[in-house]
Amino acid sequence: MKSSTSTAPAPRLTPDLAQAQGSAHGQAQGSAVGVPRPRADAVRNRERILAAAREAFVESGSGAPFDEVARRAGIGNATLYRHFPDRPTLVHHVVLFTMGRVTASAEASLAEEPDAFAALCRFTHAAADERIGALCPMLADGFDGEHPELLAARTALEEAVVTLLAAGQDSGLVRTDIGVGDLMVALSQLSRPLPGTACLDTDRFAHRHLQLFLDGLRAPARSELPGSATTLDDLRQKTM
Repeated sequence: MKSSTSTAPAPRLTPDLAQAQGSAHGQAQGSAVGVPRPRADAVRNRERILAAAREAFVESGSGAPFDEVARRAGIGNATLYRHFPDRPTLVHHVVLFTMGRVTASAEASLAEEPDAFAALCRFTHAAADERIGALCPMLADGFDGEHPELLAARTALEEAVVTLLAAGQDSGLVRTDIGVGDLMVALSQLSRPLPGTACLDTDRFAHRHLQLFLDGLRAPARSELPGSATTLDDLRQKTM
């Protein structure tokens, strides 16, 4: 299992970067008619903005000031607005960015770790480092959670995590009385600062508490859980 302080695995292309690079490829093919290729610094700026906005959203919610996002990204406000002209657009792409990276972490963990429980631990810590709490704007009023891009990214993430948890349970290493919903709720809650508090430096606590939670997932179970396993369908019904 990776150390809680280790760097998360290099992810595959995020939806935003895939879109940007796909666009670049198409534009390169069309260079004969004078269509310019996107500049490398523009792609880097976009990635910096998304990472900075994700951090700001985790700490302050999706209403975090654009000025603060630009400051964190090390760019000017004009550059930010060129990429993301309004808040709904920025929130949309932050969610895509985070989903893509967390999905990549789930897939890499299962492919590279020696056993399924180690893979689950690696994924959980990596998802915390990727600020999965930034997905909370999906629950806000006015967020278009039915956008085709979001539905595709959410499906990919859910399939990756379902496969990861099932591998642990099928191998007998993870208790069978939990569902993917239990894992995702605990991960989101334990890796996100409490709202309205000044306790923003949660990294020092998050990985400790996540590991305590993960140890409780080991099989054989040492206690009987109240209620029933929480599924992804349960989460959708309670948050839609």
